[in-house]
Amino acid sequence: MSEDAVPEREQAPKDPMKGFRGVMSGTLVMEAITLGLALPVIDRLGDGLTSVTGWLVGGLAVVLLVLCAFVRSPRITETIVALQLVLVVFVVVEPPVGIIGIVFLVAWLILFRLRAKVAEQIAGGTLPSTRQGE
Repeated sequence: MSEDAVPEREQAPKDPMKGFRGVMSGTLVMEAITLGLALPVIDRLGDGLTSVTGWLVGGLAVVLLVLCAFVRSPRITETIVALQLVLVVFVVVEPPVGIIGIVFLVAWLILFRLRAKVAEQIAGGTLPSTRQGE
């Protein structure tokens, strides 16, 4: 090539947390779908869809979908954990919903632990995608 060639543009550093935010949104959507699928169970085995339990579970499913827009928020972790604890409390009123809460609470704790490890690697400069000069 000649010396007149256009120099390569500097690429912005990759943001590993961008991918994690996608995983968080995907998990929130999966949880909302799972709660939506629990509504027929509440209708058959519980007090029905028009009961307080039915409205709460349906409302929580909608809240989980809305939270997808706020995964960049600094308080999203606390909000998600609080919602999971609300779902776990359902084990007293509606055990199938409580079990869903427990399963997703464990999933979220694993995800947050992975995020902490990635943040630690970013801070230490040992994450391959954030190394300079490669």
